[in-house]
Amino acid sequence: MITLDLKKTAPWVSSEELKACEVRVADAQQALEAGTCPGNDFLGWLHLPSSISADFIAEVKATADVLRAECDAVVVAGIGGSYLGAKAVIEALSNSFQWLQNDGSNPTILFAGNNIGEDYLYELTTLLKNKRFGVINISKSGTTTETALAFRLLKKQCEEQRGKEMAKKVIVAITDAKRGAARTCADKEGYKSFVIPDNVGGRFSVLTPVGLLPIAVAGFDIVQLVKGAQDMEQTAALPFAENPAAQYAAARYALYTKGKKIEILANYQPKLHFVAEWWKQLFGESEGKDGKGIYPASVDLTTDLHSMGQWIQEGERSIFETVISVETPEHKLLFPSDEENLDGLNFLAGKRVDEVNKMAELGTQLAHVDGGVPNIRIAIERLDAYHLGQLIYFFERACGIHCQLLGVNAFNQPGVEAYKKNMFALLGKPGYEKETEAIKARLA
Repeated sequence: MITLDLKKTAPWVSSEELKACEVRVADAQQALEAGTCPGNDFLGWLHLPSSISADFIAEVKATADVLRAECDAVVVAGIGGSYLGAKAVIEALSNSFQWLQNDGSNPTILFAGNNIGEDYLYELTTLLKNKRFGVINISKSGTTTETALAFRLLKKQCEEQRGKEMAKKVIVAITDAKRGAARTCADKEGYKSFVIPDNVGGRFSVLTPVGLLPIAVAGFDIVQLVKGAQDMEQTAALPFAENPAAQYAAARYALYTKGKKIEILANYQPKLHFVAEWWKQLFGESEGKDGKGIYPASVDLTTDLHSMGQWIQEGERSIFETVISVETPEHKLLFPSDEENLDGLNFLAGKRVDEVNKMAELGTQLAHVDGGVPNIRIAIERLDAYHLGQLIYFFERACGIHCQLLGVNAFNQPGVEAYKKNMFALLGKPGYEKETEAIKARLA
């Protein structure tokens, strides 16, 4: 089970202050459970893990098996929560050099629809020429510009290369149950489809088909992923003293009230890079509104100690650091001895590389605390599907609680629409004539 260590926040947040948050956290938990919080029509994630049935898992795996049998590559078309969760889990569980040594046992998972880079899309479609590829199109509406543009290109190419009948077999839609362009297309073309629940927002959707299908296609164990989340769902219902998600939310809030407005999520395992990217969306889009919210940043350590380390150590003291630590690596590698010892590192000979890494982690934490940076440590036993499932639900639950403490609606994102209105006006989209005229006058 995930363990949480708050001892290195003590110089800034006393145990008494943390205890004082307990009542407010209990109220926040109650508001989530009772559905009395803002955005209560998007609470489907709250007990999603425990509602996932064996039959549903079997359906996802059966669809994944079709794509695995018929495709050398599968492109996941989606943006934001429609791709970050899947990418986070797949990257965390994959061999770091899989892209150089794919043995054909699993399709290569590619991602599109998360940018409007012409070079990216050109290079992707060129790569896919003459390849057996399929597409998982993830969009509630089917009209999100980045994803719709990519899917239009991929659908056409897949049909031209593989024929309409095979394209129908290897294109899967994950979309709204009844409405939207993606649903209309799926029904018209006869694609296998899965539903994104109406009451689950994108950034909370990893444990829906949005995340589970791509992860299963990549060859990873979604049963264990879900089991980890189910166990953490039970833990997150325990009293405060036994509830790491509640304690993490309380610590974040207490630090925020002390002027710590930036949280840096740090890891010492490179495979966690995209877990941090998913985490940034989860917290940033959930709590960054009404002039409130902790700014979520991330670093990969020890790598970024040689770029961002100086700022973390001695920059503006508006930050705190949360470290995700993996207790046991999957492989064992000993540091060798060298007869000449030119680098002076023979004192490490015979030690596991991970021991060196763990001492770098501890030494960095102590240095940062001495430099005025509160530190939280989240430890998971292994980097496997089960513990990632725990971590995902842990962060989701803590995010929901913290947003209640801040007094913001965790489940909307009104600010995201601002750029879209300007973009559509600049592109002259039908229905935006007044906006186009206004923005042209502004730019004149």
